[in-house]
Amino acid sequence: MNTEYPPGLLIFQLILLVLSIVGLWKLFTKAGKPGWASIVPIYNTIVMIEMAGKPLWWILLLFIPLVNIVASILIMIGIAKNFGRGTGTVLGLIFLPIIFMLILAFGSAEYNLVEE
Repeated sequence: MNTEYPPGLLIFQLILLVLSIVGLWKLFTKAGKPGWASIVPIYNTIVMIEMAGKPLWWILLLFIPLVNIVASILIMIGIAKNFGRGTGTVLGLIFLPIIFMLILAFGSAEYNLVEE
């Protein structure tokens, strides 16, 4: 039984990790939030909830099975809306989050909190 971890897979995972951090860091700073928040577990989720314009108690929804899926999608909808984007970006954030976070972070989208 071969238990060796393939080095190519490790490199790929490290690249995804770096891209995630860079994308979230830039996205947070674009929204006027501290960039370092992107690397702090749980706090980065709180910042994303704020960026989506949702109340902070939504963090509790993310701990409830099945409800967390709906809450996450609604948070992505809020983030896309506050960056002036539509359904295509929401679907991208759901299915290809790293790529679409980078697109929002380094693209021309500007953050503008929309009050509901």
